[in-house]
Amino acid sequence: MTSTIETVIAILDEREIEYTRKGSGGGKAEHVVLELPGERKLSTTVLLTGGAHGVRVEAFVCRHPDENFEGVFRYLLKRNRRLYGVAYTVDNIGDIYLVGQISDDTLSGNELDRVLGQVLEAADGDFNPLLELGFHTSIQREWAWRSSRGEPLHNLLAFEHLIDKESMPAEGEPVPERYRS
Repeated sequence: MTSTIETVIAILDEREIEYTRKGSGGGKAEHVVLELPGERKLSTTVLLTGGAHGVRVEAFVCRHPDENFEGVFRYLLKRNRRLYGVAYTVDNIGDIYLVGQISDDTLSGNELDRVLGQVLEAADGDFNPLLELGFHTSIQREWAWRSSRGEPLHNLLAFEHLIDKESMPAEGEPVPERYRS
């Protein structure tokens, strides 16, 4: 009889998806770790853990928000209604994850593809909105800091609509007090 993790590995090998197999440090569970490439979130690490009745899917999405917790959590709960096979959750310190379970009965190449596709779509597609909601002030501070030093802004351009450019310092000017941490 093939273990759940062996089935997952066979599917990943068949689809030529790179992964790393890990033990649990003496425990019975085995893990497979893989990276899903994205556009907004450059990569999403996924942990697949074999169990007695299926495989658990876990993916880190974003660290705990700095602000607007209610807005972030409302967004996640509404988003959960439209997700397939996974749901948003937070850990003990408030970091945001996608988690799910695929039972042994439904574990197949197509099902794993669907769930991993959903993880990628959600983590990548929701990344910028989560940053806008939970890190608005940090984004403004970073923009001000970089602007004042003539640093490149290319990886902040997705958030340009959040910036009041008239209040930002010109290159070489000090960062306004409200944007200092």
